[in-house]
Amino acid sequence: MNGTDTKPTTHLPKKPKLSQTFISDSEIQSEFSHHDSTIARINNGSFGSCPQSIISAQQSWQLKFLRQPDHFYFNGLQKGIIESRQVIKSLVNADHVDEISIVDNATTAAAIVLQSVSWAFSQGKFKEGDGAVMLHYAYGAVKKSVEAYVTRAGGYVIEVQLPFPVASASEIVDEFRKALERGKRNGRKVRLAVIDHITSMPSVVIPVKELVKICREEGVDQVFIDAAHGIGCVDVDVKEIGADFYTSNLHKWFFCPPSVAFLYCRKSSNVNDLHHPVVSHEYGNGLAIESAWIGTRDYSAQLVVPQVLDFVNRFEGGIQGIKKRNHDVVVEMGEMLAKAWGTHIGCPPEMCASMIMVGLPACLGISSDSDTLKLRTHLRDNFAIEVPIYYRAPKDGEVNLVTGYARISHQVYNKPSEYYKFRDAINQLVHDKFTCALLK
Repeated sequence: MNGTDTKPTTHLPKKPKLSQTFISDSEIQSEFSHHDSTIARINNGSFGSCPQSIISAQQSWQLKFLRQPDHFYFNGLQKGIIESRQVIKSLVNADHVDEISIVDNATTAAAIVLQSVSWAFSQGKFKEGDGAVMLHYAYGAVKKSVEAYVTRAGGYVIEVQLPFPVASASEIVDEFRKALERGKRNGRKVRLAVIDHITSMPSVVIPVKELVKICREEGVDQVFIDAAHGIGCVDVDVKEIGADFYTSNLHKWFFCPPSVAFLYCRKSSNVNDLHHPVVSHEYGNGLAIESAWIGTRDYSAQLVVPQVLDFVNRFEGGIQGIKKRNHDVVVEMGEMLAKAWGTHIGCPPEMCASMIMVGLPACLGISSDSDTLKLRTHLRDNFAIEVPIYYRAPKDGEVNLVTGYARISHQVYNKPSEYYKFRDAINQLVHDKFTCALLK
């Protein structure tokens, strides 16, 4: 009509266009050539990894600021952060970009949510003794945040005692229900549930959708999903998950430079008193705006998200393809190591993502958290292997069991030879009759 295109228009987001020529193995190795090639780096889960092309994009943003800071601040920064938020919104299937705030890391996101809970106690919205439920295997920094914000405000914290090794998701669901029952005793109310999507140590994928559903049925006021390892490691659809808050780092499994994360806050949630803990000029303009300016600092890691998506889409299948290949290979390597050492993996393959727990030979004598750090250092210094170790304390009556587990990761830059190197190192220690008691 009137010479214009009469095709109907929609507001559906476009699917990311995947590259027709996929990235080659040699290009992958080139992208990560800044990694120390002498180290078997099978620990992507701790700090993530960033390809060279993204480092270059980050440096370009840094130079824009250094070249003309005022122009960058008034004409580039906010526009760039909004573009990154739009990408994240589409990745996690949020309803609106206003639901997405960009922060430094998942620990900052936890502080934002828990700060609001603390205020609810101090303002009398929550009563002293009301409960907060979190997993026993919650990340250490988040546990400390719960102590700092919830316990100090008068909240009662209930830890969900999860089994490990774990045989099925139903074990986790059962223990979660028991914890909620404990939290509601004596007329108390459970105001908050903090649930990991993937626990860090030991690493297990948690059935978050089912646990959120239970929280709704049991009248839990707020649900916060701590998914530090989420984006790039597991499927994330915030509407399907149904939590009030969801956070994930982008530097662990989504190739962003450190450090950057997002916090999703559901618009339909009855919580609106959310503020960045660093108060600056944007205070009161909404969390997303507050978080986008917390003073003069390097915002470049937050600005390269669109370029990271372009990098991811150079791989066959995009992020879904990367996740599937990482999962398949880490399970294969985990089972290979367990067979070589006569042990077992820590959970069924379907409860792993891009990380898996593998039992270490009992003869290594891992008997404390201190032993795990000493053994990790020994592997780094003497075998050039970087891998975290977990201590699982024996229960009463248990004998001759596996007490040490290695958490191995797989990312696109890893090679099978790195896992065989780890296998051979442990076999050498066993052959030499090494025990952790020998380490000072």
